[in-house]
Formats: sequence, C-alpha cells, structure tokens
Amino acid sequence: MNRDDIVIRLEKEEDYREVESLIRESFWNVYRPGCSEHYVIHTLRNDNAFIKELDFVMEKDGKIIGQNMFMKTVIKADNGVDVPVLTMGPICITPELKRKGYGKMLLDYSLEKAKNFGFGAVLFEGNIDFYGKSGFDYARKFGIRYHDLPEGADSSFFLCRELIPRYLDGVTGVYLTPSGYYVSDSDVEKFDKNFPEKQKLKLPGQLF
Repeated sequence: MNRDDIVIRLEKEEDYREVESLIRESFWNVYRPGCSEHYVIHTLRNDNAFIKELDFVMEKDGKIIGQNMFMKTVIKADNGVDVPVLTMGPICITPELKRKGYGKMLLDYSLEKAKNFGFGAVLFEGNIDFYGKSGFDYARKFGIRYHDLPEGADSSFFLCRELIPRYLDGVTGVYLTPSGYYVSDSDVEKFDKNFPEKQKLKLPGQLF
C-alpha cells in the first residue's frame, strides 16, 4: 500500500452524498438484507452528540475510499456519575479495497485525533480480530456493561479502548448508545429510494 497517495481529512458538506453512497456499498447485505448505515450517518450529522471535528474521510488518488466519525455519549456509572466517552462509526472502506490496510490506517489516525481532543475512551460494537490490532479490548474487562444486554449473554462484540491511560480506573457501569443510532425501517426505506436500486439478500451470518 502506497501511503503517498492517501489523504485523510475532515468531511465537507459537498462530500455527504458520496460518503453515504460509499457506506451503502460497504454495508449492503452485510448485517441484514440491505442496510441502514447510510441513513444513520445522514441523521447523525444533525445530532447534538455528533463531533464535526472528528468526522473524517480517506481519499486515494483524489477519490473518497473510506470514512469514520465519532459521537459523544456516557457511561452511567454505578456510583451515579455520568462518565463522558465516545462511540464510533459507521466506519468503512470501499469494498474493493478492504483487507489491504486502509481501514487500520484510517482507524489509527482518527483515534489519535480523538485523543488529541482530550477524549478519554472509545466504546464500540465491532470484531476484536480487527479492532484489537488498534488497541481495543473487551469492554467487560474494564467493568463496562452494554445496555439492555441480559446478564450472562455474549458481550464479545462490545469493545473499548482507553485513549487516556487509566481513564476508566475504578469505573463500572452501563454504556449508553446515542439515541441517534436508532432509526426506523420505514425512514430507511424512504431514504434509500434516493439511491440506485440494489437487491436485498438474506445471507448466512447476518445479524438481523
């Protein structure tokens, strides 16, 4: 991979539709028939928890090939205190360039920027095999529980990385997903009509 042809920069308003199309292509039929992630980012940009200074795109030879963004949220600590943290995503790389190192480059860059802004930790739903390479570990090891997850249920999808060392020392509690991530299927369907038609498929390994 040639790093000289890569630029990571903040997303601009004129990038919005191109980024939404990229996300749609990247997530289509991955977790469910079709996808909702392109609509999720469309709505999150207007959410009070959205951080414009941490909304990135990656360009290769002048074309957008990846993106990542962050949202503010909290851990409802068992002692009654709200602990400020970040969550992340959607994050993606264009399908034809996946598994070539671009995703890790974008992830590591954006995490460093979040650290430079003084944020203490990132909690995220993802695959430890990939995100573990960038310092994430299981959130349960930090004493953080995923909201609405029954006791004893598999939480291996729920990951955490401290950006400030020992930021979560002594913290136990429940992580709250920002409400902006929850969108209705009907709103997704309506929004998706603005894009070229694609076939929805029910595939093995989908979560929904």
